[in-house]
Amino acid sequence: MALPVAFFAVFFAWPVAAIVARGLKADGAWRFGRIADVVTQPDIRHVLWFTTWQALASTALTLLLALPAAHVFARLDFPGKQLLRAVVTVPFVLPTVVVGTAFLALVGRGGLLDDLWGVRLDTTVWAILLAHVFFNYAVVVRTVGGLWAQLDPRQEQAARMLGASPLTAWRKVTLPALAPAVAAAALMVFLFTFTSFGVVQILGGPTFSTLEVEIYRQTSEVFDLSTAAVLTLVQFVAVGAILAVHAWTVRRRESALRLVDPKVTARRPRGAGQWALLAGVLLTVVLLLVAPLAVLVQRSLDAPGLGYYRALTDADGGTFLVAPLHAVWTSLEYAVAATVIALAVGGLAAAALARRDAGRLVRGFDALLMLPLGVSAVTVGFGFLIALDRPPLDLRQSWILVPLAQALVGAPFVVRTMLPVLRAVDGRLREAAAVLGASPWRVWREVDLPLVRRALLIAAGFAFAVSLGEFGATVFIARPDDPTLPVAVARLLSRPGELNYGQAMALSTILMVVCAAALLVLERLRTDRTGEF
Repeated sequence: MALPVAFFAVFFAWPVAAIVARGLKADGAWRFGRIADVVTQPDIRHVLWFTTWQALASTALTLLLALPAAHVFARLDFPGKQLLRAVVTVPFVLPTVVVGTAFLALVGRGGLLDDLWGVRLDTTVWAILLAHVFFNYAVVVRTVGGLWAQLDPRQEQAARMLGASPLTAWRKVTLPALAPAVAAAALMVFLFTFTSFGVVQILGGPTFSTLEVEIYRQTSEVFDLSTAAVLTLVQFVAVGAILAVHAWTVRRRESALRLVDPKVTARRPRGAGQWALLAGVLLTVVLLLVAPLAVLVQRSLDAPGLGYYRALTDADGGTFLVAPLHAVWTSLEYAVAATVIALAVGGLAAAALARRDAGRLVRGFDALLMLPLGVSAVTVGFGFLIALDRPPLDLRQSWILVPLAQALVGAPFVVRTMLPVLRAVDGRLREAAAVLGASPWRVWREVDLPLVRRALLIAAGFAFAVSLGEFGATVFIARPDDPTLPVAVARLLSRPGELNYGQAMALSTILMVVCAAALLVLERLRTDRTGEF
């Protein structure tokens, strides 16, 4: 636990505390009465209500649409499965500003639905909910499907032989085994939607606002750092309470599972029901995930002769000090470094939390690990600039600052992906290896690692994808000569002109292709080199 605790203390707790103290302190005295003044304002109460309501609705809708896909990927084998898995995951890493614009093109005035059927959703909450499902579909599919694929199907088959119906067998046998993964996925979706920023800012307009949007508005538009600090504390306390209840609930429901090679659990679809389920999942993916991506590609190709792509190689000397295309290589370098850091921090934390003899203090750290996903990225970004600007940690001019911020968001993904599988490993296997004379390191290498290798690769893919698409904190600390892809896209979208907009769409398409290629490689490694139990 030493490295995870030190990492989160220095690069999360310290920056957040610094920015909150800057907002709530005046003339050397704390102004705690400001908290009551802010939360009792009618407009702030409306923001709090909408933030909670839309997060619950988005989570429920995401689970409803994504759980069937998790079953399809875990239990069915069909041509193009690896490609489809990559397509499902790509939306999760796209910048929120680009996805918001793409959904406006689909559901707004003059969009696809408006042209075909005269239907507009941009003035309703449905546009926000659908965009949230677009982002978080992969969270449920990969988190739940990753464990589902390793559950022994013979347990459910035994229940069927004893007279249980398919639904009863799934509800009594499979669902309890999946509960930790489902709870983890639901938690991540709730946190992402509770702190939603780009989607709500673009699609919500002046009508809808979340806490994250309000914090940004108070910080950058109203310049009221005191109100922003209060809202950060409210968000921090709410997320902390949710995580504490979740950790207690999941801990009580966990049990040892029998894990098998995922290669032997997937079968070709059989029967009309399985084929209908596969067709329904494919239709959902096409309408909900592929259509917005197709809009991005189409808009990037509007200029004749790939004009928008050719323009990416020219440094304009204005917003960027380098050619916009340079952001591709910068993003890849930062993402690799952030993935290594996230795997080291998250892997060690998951290993410590998975031990049955872990103390209460260690188990409490489980909830704290998720707090970076629930705290305003605006607060974290500003906190980095305030806290890490003097020796011994003067990192404002260092390239490592961006990967550290990205790893802060990626590490919880590593923990949440690996922890259910690590806790499912039968402890008797470790005990038997120890009795035979194996050292703790050899026990981990010979027993745990083969069982969790698949989860480790999935965690690496999640961390890499999150790092590529991270925007909230990176926008404040990325240097002008080394912008990341999301920062470059946002800056291009903020500038008027058709060429800037087209370049933003072209960069977004490149980001989509890079993510798809990386995920396909991950799928190949996961399929070819895991499962030798």
